[in-house]
Amino acid sequence: MRKSKITEEEKEADDKGIRLQVYLANCGLGSRRKCEEFIKEGKVRINSSTITQMGKKVFHGDIVYYRNREVHPTSKKIYLAFYKTTKVISSNKDPEGRTSIMSFFKEFSSYRLFTVGRLDYMSSGLILLTNDGNFGKIVGHPSAGVEKEYIAETSEPLSEETLNDLLKGVRINGELYKIKKYTIKNSNKVSLVLVEGKNREIRNIFSHYRIKLKKLQRVRIGCVKISGLLPGTYRNLSEKEIKWFLEGSKKNDSSN
Repeated sequence: MRKSKITEEEKEADDKGIRLQVYLANCGLGSRRKCEEFIKEGKVRINSSTITQMGKKVFHGDIVYYRNREVHPTSKKIYLAFYKTTKVISSNKDPEGRTSIMSFFKEFSSYRLFTVGRLDYMSSGLILLTNDGNFGKIVGHPSAGVEKEYIAETSEPLSEETLNDLLKGVRINGELYKIKKYTIKNSNKVSLVLVEGKNREIRNIFSHYRIKLKKLQRVRIGCVKISGLLPGTYRNLSEKEIKWFLEGSKKNDSSN
């Protein structure tokens, strides 16, 4: 049954229509890129038709289904900063039965939260969650230039030569890995700032140089810092922080 309250996204669909992946993202199903995957996998219907190709639009009066469940854009947007501990996976579910990050957000179950990017199982630190697909796209896409700062602790001293190589860029198994800047904290601890954030990037780098990584923690995403959060806790992003991302992170000085 259709909800009586019409959201801004549904109003937009009245006249010119709205792209299906955008509509799904506005329903809180994930980023636009993730919603495109859902479409390609045949998990989405408009009325009685299963859609598998990009380009389809949703118009007023259409009913959209994801996995046979009717979905609607949510009017309330949620933006959270979470301090993930180690041994917690960033995905919604895990076939191995490990603790999911979503187990910390049961009170938000009706809002369909998703993570903006990921942290691997043994890494800790800052991760953002939202139900706003547009926000997820902006923050998560490499073109936004959002900095991610990590503190890496190693079992042996790090050489400046290695770190300077990473500033220039190092190709590992055909993939280019590059850091934006670094700050040496002590002989076995360094701050690394990345922009693109490939999967397991820092771990792959240290493995390539045969340097044992003892601890990896993300302490900043753009203007949002982990300071003030305890492990396993979260807070709402401030209006200023949300605006920083939505109005173009590249124009901002994230170190402030």
